[in-house]
Amino acid sequence: MAISTDYDAPRNPVGADLAEDSLEELTARRQNGQSAVVDVDENEAGFELPGAELTDEELTVPVVPMRVDEFRCSSCFLVHHRSQLSREKNGAPVCTECD
Repeated sequence: MAISTDYDAPRNPVGADLAEDSLEELTARRQNGQSAVVDVDENEAGFELPGAELTDEELTVPVVPMRVDEFRCSSCFLVHHRSQLSREKNGAPVCTECD
C-alpha cells in the first residue's frame, strides 16, 4: 500500500539534523575524522570513460561551403535551404523554425 505524501507540509531545511547535535558531539566527530564531506581529487577518482582514449587520433571534419540556394539563419546560425526562409529581419534572414 502506497503512503501518501503531503507536499504542502512544512519541510525541514537541509542539515536540520546537524543543528540538533550538540557542540561536543560535533567536535568529537571532527577529532575522530568522521566527516560528511568527501574530498575526492580528480586525479585519484579513477573515473574514465570506456573508449575515450583519443590521444593518438586526429579529428578532422570536412567543411563544405554554402551553396547558392542556401542561407544562414541570423537567429539559430544554421544553414538552411531557401525554401525554409521565413522573412528578413533588419536585412538578416530568419528561418521558419525561428520565426
